[in-house]
Amino acid sequence: MTTSAAGPVPGSFEVDRSAEVVAASFARTADPRLREVLDSLVRHLHGFVKDVRPTVAEWEAAVAFLTATGQTCDDVRQEFILLSDVLGVSMLVESLNQAAGDGLTEATVEGPFHQIPSPPRRLGDDINVAGRPGEPCLITGRVVDRVGRPVAGATVDVWQADASGFYDVQRPGELAPGELRGLFRSDADGRFHFRTIVPAHYPIPTDGPVGDLLRATGRHEYRPAHVHVAVAAPGLRSLTTHLFVAGSPYLDSDAVFGVKDSLIVDFARVDDPARAAAAGLPNPFRHADFPVVLDRAEGAKGPAS
Repeated sequence: MTTSAAGPVPGSFEVDRSAEVVAASFARTADPRLREVLDSLVRHLHGFVKDVRPTVAEWEAAVAFLTATGQTCDDVRQEFILLSDVLGVSMLVESLNQAAGDGLTEATVEGPFHQIPSPPRRLGDDINVAGRPGEPCLITGRVVDRVGRPVAGATVDVWQADASGFYDVQRPGELAPGELRGLFRSDADGRFHFRTIVPAHYPIPTDGPVGDLLRATGRHEYRPAHVHVAVAAPGLRSLTTHLFVAGSPYLDSDAVFGVKDSLIVDFARVDDPARAAAAGLPNPFRHADFPVVLDRAEGAKGPAS
């Protein structure tokens, strides 16, 4: 502790006590959770800096990188989410906040492309409304709680890339907003189904700071093929997850660490004219079935599940 002619100066800055001094400045924080978060942030951040010992030029470069990350964000692109994704933080937060085991469907990252609302659609609709080229596909599923009771009226929000690996927000001149997106509601038995095309694996955007980071570290920018699914229902814990296409490249090295074995789904080839006609698809087509098991929300009332 620094001293003066008048005695010790408690709040003076010292390297050995830097985190302690800064954390003490938050002592009057009214929100206890905010105080807890700031204390931990300061402790770990100061520990990181003491471990790495960056030069002033290196710290300025880090600040410039974060500044550029923020400047890259706009209404349809969130570079900070992308940064969180490639550092594995998004996946860690999802995993810590989503119960796993006991047959519950596992969560994964939302990703940076859920920036516009999915248009409401009827069960069985084709979300490939513009008829983009690709393998026709039927996706079916059923939403149940952890003891197998069907969840009627659950919202099932889906969005995906096309067969060339692009989302609508990435190709505004070619894909209309809402293309390859849909907001469905499960029926009385908890079931949902819709038509689409099989998505492709694709690179995450690399024309910003996150791309610079990947190139500097020798990492690739690809994600395996997948369909995003977000499910919500009253009294149940909301879920954000993916259907990963079995056999897709990069399942073993997803750039954002989103793959879990339980989420890899067989998009089986179906060669059956009668089934194709019933589904409203050309023959042959691909079919993926994805049951969704939700946990009860914390504090929800009702029978134990």
